[in-house]
Amino acid sequence: MNPLHAFGRSITNLAVCAGLAGCTVGPDFVRPDPPRDKTYLASGQTAETVAIRDVLGGDAQRFVSDLDIPAQWWQVYRSQPLDNLIQRSLIANPDIQAAIQALKAAQYTARAQRAALFPVVSLSGSGTQNTQSNVLSPTPASGANVFGLFTGMLNITYMLDLWGGTRRSAESLEAQAEAQCFVLEAAYLTLASNVVVAAITEASLRGQIANIERSIEIQRETLGLLQRRLAIGQGALADVAVQQAALAQNEATLPPLRNQLSQQRNLLAQLTGQTTANLPSETFNLESLVLPQNLPVSLPSRMVEQRPDVRSAEANVHAAAANVGVATANMLPQITLGMSYGSTSTDLAMLFSPLVGASFVGGVASATQTVLDGGALSSRRRAAVALWEESKAQYRSTVLTAFRNVADTLRSLENDAVTLKAAADAERAARLSLDIVRRRVASGDAGVLDALNAEAVWRTAQIALVQAQAARYADTAALFQALGGGWWNRDAAGNLNPAQRPVCRPPTNPPKPQPWPESRPRAAPADTSAAMPGSPPLSEPAARPSRAGWGSRFD
Repeated sequence: MNPLHAFGRSITNLAVCAGLAGCTVGPDFVRPDPPRDKTYLASGQTAETVAIRDVLGGDAQRFVSDLDIPAQWWQVYRSQPLDNLIQRSLIANPDIQAAIQALKAAQYTARAQRAALFPVVSLSGSGTQNTQSNVLSPTPASGANVFGLFTGMLNITYMLDLWGGTRRSAESLEAQAEAQCFVLEAAYLTLASNVVVAAITEASLRGQIANIERSIEIQRETLGLLQRRLAIGQGALADVAVQQAALAQNEATLPPLRNQLSQQRNLLAQLTGQTTANLPSETFNLESLVLPQNLPVSLPSRMVEQRPDVRSAEANVHAAAANVGVATANMLPQITLGMSYGSTSTDLAMLFSPLVGASFVGGVASATQTVLDGGALSSRRRAAVALWEESKAQYRSTVLTAFRNVADTLRSLENDAVTLKAAADAERAARLSLDIVRRRVASGDAGVLDALNAEAVWRTAQIALVQAQAARYADTAALFQALGGGWWNRDAAGNLNPAQRPVCRPPTNPPKPQPWPESRPRAAPADTSAAMPGSPPLSEPAARPSRAGWGSRFD
């Protein structure tokens, strides 16, 4: 039998035997058990929040335990400008681009390690020019004292993975790639949530500014009334001065709010991958957003399957467990097989000629076992075990944080409704009081201090009302983020098997890195389907998947 075929068959047989034997040292990964709690709150959860009639954002919100979350969950606000802004941010934000490239690097690194399970075949060649002394017999058959010597070799090396160290290393890297996939999902979720909250904050600031501007108009009307009364001798100069001071103080509250509004606009530009010279054309106010009335509350066991940060921490536990197997395998004998097959000729043109022929140069099997290393291998294994335990503790910490996020948000939504009701009652009462005092001032039955006090109370009540309204919108987004955001429903067909464990699917056609923006704002792209893997463009009906609980229960 040809030596090359015989050696190749022996390598194949050993590889098959090693694979069939399944000798893989180290612990096999077992998914951490989720907490056994069936609820997030110790004192129970209300079925729905209180309703506030005739107030923007005052609808009652119901908590539905079996309601699934759509991939594009932000569409519950029914704001096309918000949809467009988020889709552009998912395409152009550099943090998303960085996470995509990090995922690619992790996947390719795992693929490279998996390739170590196969033999390595390499070609080598050399050429020398030799001169031999006349007193010695010439080496070549031609009898020439000056001759060239050319060698071509085919080299095959194969490290037997008898203990599964290579497989464990590949397993670890593949788990790290899975963790990076969930890091990308977390980046998508965080970016969308940040855009939503920034838009809501902008809307809140615009509402506060509008209310203060209305308050300033009323104060100016009062000042004009006092000035007219002073002109006809029925008023006092001191009252006019006090009103002027109060008006100036009220006007001084506008620049800080306008500065905060400018900062929010700059933040939206940054989130969408634009410089601050290219602010988004979309603007937001609370009247343009719809508060969803049905909110999902996933079971705790389901929540830990949905949260990208929890799933990433779980994958890190898997990677750390596999690294213990790698460190264990390194303490055992390492067996390497190798062979060389080639030919030698004094004529380069004849090197691969059948006349010269190739021959089996040699084969080698080597085994290496570390005897003394000062405890290095043992210490590395102990370090791997410690890192494994650390990853499990980090996983538990991530789960606890996830529980706290959901519990905090649920309580906030309950209390937001109560706060809004109180703020609405206070604003109505303060406005009524102000109207009464203004009529009394006009008739001379009340002084300017009475008017100032009533205006200050009403202005404070106005701002508190807008802030309470915005809090309900923002905490609704926080609930979607705390529950994982719906990435598992990204396919157009939806989640066909909700009971199945969702698997992270890397983007199949991720957006390319974006160049620096032009010096003027650009219109929203017509097709934003590449923003997230599997997301249909917003212009298509599939952008709002009609699965149970979405078309009717969220709306």
